[in-house]
Amino acid sequence: MAPDTVSLRYFLVLAQELNFTRAAARIGIAQPALSARMRRLEAELGTALLVRNTRSVVLTTAGAALAESAPPALAALDRAWDTARSAAAGELGTLRIGYSLSAGAETAPALVDRLIRGNSGLEVGAVPMATPEISPAVADGRIDAGITRGEQPGRGVRRFLLRRMRVGVQLAQHHPLAEHPEIEIAAAAAYPLRLPDRAANPVIHDQLSALFRDTRPHPRFHTPAVSFDMSQRDLRDGVTLAPAGEAAATASPAGLTWRPLRGAPSLTIHLVLPREQSPLHRRIRAVAKTLAHELHWLSD
Repeated sequence: MAPDTVSLRYFLVLAQELNFTRAAARIGIAQPALSARMRRLEAELGTALLVRNTRSVVLTTAGAALAESAPPALAALDRAWDTARSAAAGELGTLRIGYSLSAGAETAPALVDRLIRGNSGLEVGAVPMATPEISPAVADGRIDAGITRGEQPGRGVRRFLLRRMRVGVQLAQHHPLAEHPEIEIAAAAAYPLRLPDRAANPVIHDQLSALFRDTRPHPRFHTPAVSFDMSQRDLRDGVTLAPAGEAAATASPAGLTWRPLRGAPSLTIHLVLPREQSPLHRRIRAVAKTLAHELHWLSD
């Protein structure tokens, strides 16, 4: 059986000092205790490491060999302990995050950046996914975590509120309503409203359309041919308005702007994790909670 690492570390101090009194003081133990440790270490190894006399300590050939070979071995062992602790703290491994495209402008990049900052042993891959697929993918282990707009349905997962966002409309900078710092819901409803395809995100589609349920006359809803239309020509031309969360204020393409809707309820973004959580999942949750606090994502 190999000797314990404490005795090896004590031996290395003694090998540097070559004096029991100074070595014991440096370690912080009594000299007799250090002498007993060294006798036990020699017995475990079956060889003498030190030649002692009343004035000095001299290393034997075996002692000199141990003094040379022990430090890298202990350093490797320390790295192994650190690796185990990092894994237990969720700071080591490969993390797969799925996010809806609408969460990709601000929320997902901020969380990914915070996760990898200072965690060199953590590899993070983030991929855009159709919103209805995210919770099932977390539940069956295809991804480790998800970021979705709205509290998406799904079994085998836990959802944590990550962010509240004001609701407004994205519109052309030259649109007449862009002159107002806030827009009345009824005023926005007078124009065709561009909503995401319900199949792409039924929760958000229903929440946004419900904003205009009581307006008269009933608004005209326009759904683009694709769920994430990069051209947004109808918005740029001022033909439609697009209800959207406030992340659109900082992510609006050239020619578009964003204005809040007065009195509209908040949209939400949720972190989705499996119901049974590993240290890595708990790490994600802790980092997300800290980030949401620092960036005031949950402020009223």
